Parts: sequence; C-alpha cells; structure tokens
Amino acid sequence: MRRNTYQPATQFSVFPPVIKNLLILNVLLFLAQNVAVATDAGIMAGFLNMLALYPPAGGDQAMTIFGTVSENPGFWPWQLVTYAFLHGNFPHILFNMFILWMFGMQLENVWGSHKFTIFYFVCVVGAALVHLTVIWGGNVPTVGASGGVYGVLIAFAMMFPNQPIYLYFIAPIKAKWLVGALVVFELYNGVTGTQSGVAHFAHLGGAAFGALMLTYWRGQVPFLKPKETLRY
Repeated sequence: MRRNTYQPATQFSVFPPVIKNLLILNVLLFLAQNVAVATDAGIMAGFLNMLALYPPAGGDQAMTIFGTVSENPGFWPWQLVTYAFLHGNFPHILFNMFILWMFGMQLENVWGSHKFTIFYFVCVVGAALVHLTVIWGGNVPTVGASGGVYGVLIAFAMMFPNQPIYLYFIAPIKAKWLVGALVVFELYNGVTGTQSGVAHFAHLGGAAFGALMLTYWRGQVPFLKPKETLRY
C-alpha cells in the first residue's frame, strides 16, 4: 500500500552501509584531488583526471579537472561511473553529499542496500549517457555526483510526495513540489544555456532514469514487468 509520507523502518540507520561508503569514497577522492594539487603530483593528477567523464570525439587537447590544458585522455567506459566520485570544489561536494545522505539514507532503509545500490548507479550511468549526447565532441570533463543525487531526489518525491521538507530549516514544502521545482529549474537552465559550467542535462538524466527505474520496479512500465514488484 502506498505511503505518502516517510515512516522509519524497524531497524532504521542514520548511516546505512551504502550511503556511508559512498560518502567515504567521495570524500577520499576529493582529498586526493587536493593533495595532487598541493604536492604537484603529476602521476596522481593524471590518474584522477582519467576518472572524469570526457566526451568522445574530442580534440587532441582538453581541459583537466584541475583547470589546466593537457592532452585529451578521451572517453573510457569506466568514466560512466567514476566521474561521480570527483568534485570541483568544497561547496560542490558538500551540497551533493548532504542531499545524498539526507534523502538517500531514507531510501536505503526502505529498499535495502542491494536495491539502493542498483538504483543509484543506474542513475549515475543514465545521467552520464544523457550528458554525453549534449556535449559530444567537447573537450571539457564532467565531474560530480549530482546525476545520482537527482535520481535519489526524484525517487524520494515519488515515494513520499507529501513528506514536508523544511527549506532553509524554516519553511516546510512538500517533497513533490520542491523536487518538481528543481527539475523545472534545471530544464529551464539547460534549454536556455544559463548557469554555464553546470551539467544541467546530467541532472535531468539522473532524474529521468530514476523515475523510469522506480516506475519499472512498481510494475507500471508496459511490456516490461520486473520479476519482483517493489512494494512499500
């Protein structure tokens, strides 16, 4: 039976294992990025740069995640996942990790770690695929967990649409309206080209794949019925 607000599971965890490990990995790689800059460690910097998402068919030279110009490492399949563990600056990782923890822990407690892991990385890869169609042939890398985070946000809004979210810890707004407004905002910015340097279509791709995945689990996609319908 559908629930419109979140109700904690019997064994609720503030830091369920997948969320905890994602937070740790993201922070460790962010620290590695800063160490590579501070120590001018070329080998480490080159390795980390290979983890960013580079579009296919780019030129010989490209920007690096450290803001310099170097030989284009090109696209590699692992980048569809690894880009989500790198971040551009401290506010970038702080916002992503806070939202991932705030909404992701509740989803993992309801679904279990296995389902949450599948869901999160489907959103991460989906966000990358959508983004690549937009930046194909470019020479600027993409980093950040925002695609997966937007997938988590859309899933939370679909599962608990009337759950109040306290905007700036003061004004309560229902999850469906808050997340809906964020998606519309991203779509507007993506179409108009405002806020350059932000991967708006990656955010939208993560949200779209998240919505499709949850709809599939509910058994609501025609001709595609999962072996086990997700119930909550």
